[in-house]
Amino acid sequence: MAAESVGTPCWADATFGDIEGAKRFYGELLGWSYGDSLPEFGNYTQAYVDGKAVAALMPPVPGQEVPAAWTLYLASPDAAATVAKIREHGGEVLVEPMQVGEFGTMVLARAPGGAAFGVWQAGSHEGFGARNVPGAYSWAEIFTREPEKADAFFPAVFGYGVKRLEDDAIDFTLYDLGADPVLGRMKMTEDFPPEVPAHLNVYFTVGDCDAAVEKAKALGAQLRFGPLTIPFGRFAALTDPQGAPFSLIDNATTGGEMPNVSVVS
Repeated sequence: MAAESVGTPCWADATFGDIEGAKRFYGELLGWSYGDSLPEFGNYTQAYVDGKAVAALMPPVPGQEVPAAWTLYLASPDAAATVAKIREHGGEVLVEPMQVGEFGTMVLARAPGGAAFGVWQAGSHEGFGARNVPGAYSWAEIFTREPEKADAFFPAVFGYGVKRLEDDAIDFTLYDLGADPVLGRMKMTEDFPPEVPAHLNVYFTVGDCDAAVEKAKALGAQLRFGPLTIPFGRFAALTDPQGAPFSLIDNATTGGEMPNVSVVS
């Protein structure tokens, strides 16, 4: 597998206070199996579907209390250069470029508008081993109350083109690296409680969204929105039992007309 183009979502991991509980939840919901935890890397544990790496789970650093949350990593051939761009365009670097053994180099950052994200410079670990199959990553969206800041920052740092959805009901843009979009950006409205921060929402693929939602609820998740069928699939937004937001999508069940979009940049 070749290294991803700069700005391509390439990996996702999450921090959970109850790592065994998280493993049970996502294992039962998405069919994940797990590799050995890596004590030398904070008990980082990779998840697999059909032997292909799809995500990872880890406990918080001892002594730190952090909310359960998913982190999406965007590919970079040069993490240090990307950090310079992040700072130049008003972002905050939370974790400076850090070598993770032979696997690669990671960065954690926060965009203007508050959404945290990661940067990954691949070594031996190049990212997702599978996408758009049940249990694997499918899509992600930046949720922010300050969309103008996100629409300026992410294209400046990662070279995205920007297209705006022509729909008065929502403020939504697509970031692309050519023909196909790689990320969405959604403005958070008053429907979001004020305590919900800006974040990147990760979508995982399922074969049947309605059945997966019912299973997630039975396992302790809370349904936040949906299921709803749109031209891109049938999806639902949830919060897992430890409070981390995520979404499920069945890409094969589609409906409605494709929206019109206009080029912003």
